[in-house]
Amino acid sequence: MPKPARIRSDDDYRNFVPVHVVWEITLACDLKCLHCGSRAGRRRPNELSTAECLDVVEHLACLGTREVSLIGGEAYLRSDWTRIVRAIRSHGMYCAIQTGGRNLTPRRLAAAVEAGLQGIGVSLDGLEALHDRVRGVRGSFARALGTLRRAKAAGLKTSVNTQIGSQTMTDLPALMDTIIQAGATHWQLQITVAMGNAADNDHLLLQPYRLAELMPLLARLYTEGVERGLLMVVGNNIGYFGPYEHLWRGLGDERVHWTGCSAGHTVLALEADGTVKGCPSLATNGFAGGNVRDISLDRIWAESPEIHLGRLRGVDDLWGFCRDCYYADACRGGCTWTTHALLGRPGNNPYCHYRVLELRKQGLRERIVKRREASVASFGVGEFELVAERIPDDGETPAEVVSRTPARNDLVQLTRRFKGAPAARDGRIPPALEVCRACDQYIWPGETRCPHCGSDLQEATEAYEEARRYRERLMAEVTRHVEAVRAGRRLGAVASQSELA
Repeated sequence: MPKPARIRSDDDYRNFVPVHVVWEITLACDLKCLHCGSRAGRRRPNELSTAECLDVVEHLACLGTREVSLIGGEAYLRSDWTRIVRAIRSHGMYCAIQTGGRNLTPRRLAAAVEAGLQGIGVSLDGLEALHDRVRGVRGSFARALGTLRRAKAAGLKTSVNTQIGSQTMTDLPALMDTIIQAGATHWQLQITVAMGNAADNDHLLLQPYRLAELMPLLARLYTEGVERGLLMVVGNNIGYFGPYEHLWRGLGDERVHWTGCSAGHTVLALEADGTVKGCPSLATNGFAGGNVRDISLDRIWAESPEIHLGRLRGVDDLWGFCRDCYYADACRGGCTWTTHALLGRPGNNPYCHYRVLELRKQGLRERIVKRREASVASFGVGEFELVAERIPDDGETPAEVVSRTPARNDLVQLTRRFKGAPAARDGRIPPALEVCRACDQYIWPGETRCPHCGSDLQEATEAYEEARRYRERLMAEVTRHVEAVRAGRRLGAVASQSELA
């Protein structure tokens, strides 16, 4: 079976290959989502023409891109979107669309399939009542589900995307049942980020300390989903390095774990007017590396300090809890988008399972409080304060505030520091951590005692291997027994037929 196009090799990291490109081809949209970071609805002024889009496809092929995800707004609201799909496929690149699915009609879908579309991700943000409320259009859940079923019937690879906000958790088990019945094979989840409309509707945001509830639920659903043919794919702002990290980051391969933000490393993004960023979710202000109308895409990728921000940042650019974290050099502060949207600068991420658990050991939790509204621009960010407080013993007593961390709006200064800096020549090969067999936490190679649970790592590994060998022997014995029973039944059936004859 061929590997998915976006699976990265060391050479991809070393050579800064934009393996996966996410391309907003229009900001026009037929939904009114309360959590939309790009504030989609109307087309951007001066969106790229068809000819310009086809030229972008040529440049992506030359850069070595292997997968392109078309987004919006709604990509299908561009009249020429199937021409773009066809051009992408003509270069052998995998092409998928991410959609709310409200008006992806049978005719539109059939035209896309004929053009070569290979995959579709449909957004479902809860069961019908919650989804329709968050998406701002009654009936949008039913339309999205219908699109998912038609796409499955058309032979496309089908997945569902779900935003996890303050009201989503209770819907997740039944939502999983629904999407399995609809034929989805993958389920991607991410935490709603305080950008654009979501910053305006901050009541929809999940409080960081609630990861203590969310992550065990996701781990249970992941295991159940695998048994039922559904693979959960956690987004870049879910994690990091808690006791379940070994389950899902590598799609079942525990050797793969979170290794830091990939924006500008192996991911590239375009806005509909030709603006280039390292990640589709990042704000335009501060992260735009240029426009393809002014400078070629390959030069932007090779030379822009805004694109190179992620390549050049290191541990010294982390702050707060993340600066002194055990995983600092592997994690690099988690998702740049999440942290910047909240606190004005990457490098201090409260949406971290490991962090939540470490703070709980100290009787502490963190929550966010909005202090400034987001700008009305697409991808506008506001300003939030991070509050650390003692966990109330009874759950009712007002929490005692221990500290307040205001936003640090110095991204401009951070970017300026890298202007004129020599471009990174060799990409950072992600570190390979090991797993403690006593607590399932990741550890740096060379440790002899687990820094998380205190276990002797050699003893834990030996016990794990012995248990694994025992399970293998047991399974082999069960298999032999089942085969013997089946063989006996076959002999019995043959004897019965002989008697009848």
